[in-house]
Amino acid sequence: MRILAENHVHLLDPSELMRPEPTFADKNPSKFRDYSVDTTDPLKERVRQTYRQMHLNQTVDFVQGRRNHWLQFNTIQMTVREALEKLNDLVDESDPDLDLPNIIHAFQAAERARAEFPEHDWLHLTALIHDLGKIMAFYGEPQWAVVGDTFAVGCRWGDSIVYRDESFVGNPDGANTSYNTEYGIYKPNCGVDNLLMSWGHDEYMYSVLKHNRTKLPDVACNIIRFHSFYPWHNGGDYKHLEAPKDAETKKWVLIFNRYDLYTKSEVVPDIEALWPYYQTLIDKYLPGVLEF
Repeated sequence: MRILAENHVHLLDPSELMRPEPTFADKNPSKFRDYSVDTTDPLKERVRQTYRQMHLNQTVDFVQGRRNHWLQFNTIQMTVREALEKLNDLVDESDPDLDLPNIIHAFQAAERARAEFPEHDWLHLTALIHDLGKIMAFYGEPQWAVVGDTFAVGCRWGDSIVYRDESFVGNPDGANTSYNTEYGIYKPNCGVDNLLMSWGHDEYMYSVLKHNRTKLPDVACNIIRFHSFYPWHNGGDYKHLEAPKDAETKKWVLIFNRYDLYTKSEVVPDIEALWPYYQTLIDKYLPGVLEF
């Protein structure tokens, strides 16, 4: 499977996308995204509690409020490198696979994309910055409104959402007849880009890119926007809200998730040695000081 052009994917094998090659990771792929409950395991319990707070509090009203707050883009100004280096101090509390600073994961994903498709430099940078929206955690946003899988609000929650059966108990949207039906506030086949997503780093970074007039292609922005929307691209939920054009977005997100998810390991890349290459990509696609 190779990518022939920025907007065309050739001979995609769905089974290949859904499960990576064994060489993608230092552990068996089936061991990733383990959301089993073990209250005696501190890491698993941290993950479960993060999702509990997310699923309890992410409502239509909450999301609209966070969008009104963050999409003023008046929180801080910094370069891509400064934002990435800030991630040195962030450990994602929703991640069951890795307990290392987020900047390490950024370079792991970018280097895997670079090795697989050296001709697509936009994909390398996309992998490097895909989690950059997590800087919200340094400016007052709780991690449950920053990290983790995303889902659509304003309609019935997808069946494949992690901890689905118990973690939404108490969320007021579950009792709201305007929001708790299959379509909720949406029209059939309206398209994923018209969904109001739970608030987090995906939607924020997508909006930051557009606000700062990135030169990255639209496919890169869509990868960032939907890479955590696992209930859709991995779980099979929300098909009734898909538009035909969403098939292409899903293909690219599944390709990207090979680098995002299955490169997580304890092997730390030589970040200082890699900076010169990635700085050339930053200068090409997202230069200067950005408004966050």
